[in-house]
Amino acid sequence: MTLLYEGTKRVHATPMNRGDYNEYRGWQMPADENPADEGYLVEYVDGGKANDSRHAGYISWSPRDVFERAYTLVPVPAANTAPPHQQRVIDEKAARDGEIQRLAAFIADSPIFATLPADEQARLRRQLDVMRELSVILGERIAAF
Repeated sequence: MTLLYEGTKRVHATPMNRGDYNEYRGWQMPADENPADEGYLVEYVDGGKANDSRHAGYISWSPRDVFERAYTLVPVPAANTAPPHQQRVIDEKAARDGEIQRLAAFIADSPIFATLPADEQARLRRQLDVMRELSVILGERIAAF
């Protein structure tokens, strides 16, 4: 079962050991790797060119301990089961998370950001911090549903 996780990016992840991942990709298992290593097939949903025709985003394999230190499971109620007032919170979190992703990418990757005055850069970083805190609060509310 593929679940939604969140770290600095949102990803879809399916628990899968290293051997099963190599088999899924049609690859030979390297002799110096353990096929029983627990981990995840990870699909990046916010960028990266697809590298497997069965997936919309870029996929890779991550060892379980590395993955679980970087990502937190996002609680998502079953489709169409949330009452309207709860669905609005779920939708708001999704919208905020998209805005967070875009602002974080602008700060990290845009050559324009570096040309902005230092005060404006600081305000944008503060804005990102506040947006992330709001996302945490919304996530807590969703988890409490």
